[in-house]
Amino acid sequence: EKFKTLKAEGNDFVRMGKYEEAVKKYSECMQLNTEECTIYTNRALCYLKLYKYEEAKQDCDHVLQLEDSNIKAFYRRALAYKGLQVRMKTVAGI
Repeated sequence: EKFKTLKAEGNDFVRMGKYEEAVKKYSECMQLNTEECTIYTNRALCYLKLYKYEEAKQDCDHVLQLEDSNIKAFYRRALAYKGLQVRMKTVAGI
């Protein structure tokens, strides 16, 4: 029950564009249930919005270990890799 409440609060924060707050709610959810893939893909979305590409990639990697055909995880991991590539080019001055 608490898990559902936290997840709903996280989803509400995402809808409001409050990604930092949503990350906190989803992280609390993970302390209650580490097997719920939706929480990880939702948190990955927030990390992408916050330009935290490495964290987003890690969440997607975790999901893909549990569900190797999770489309959202594949898509968001690809976005994370793209963000990391852009960051590397920027740092390298290319």
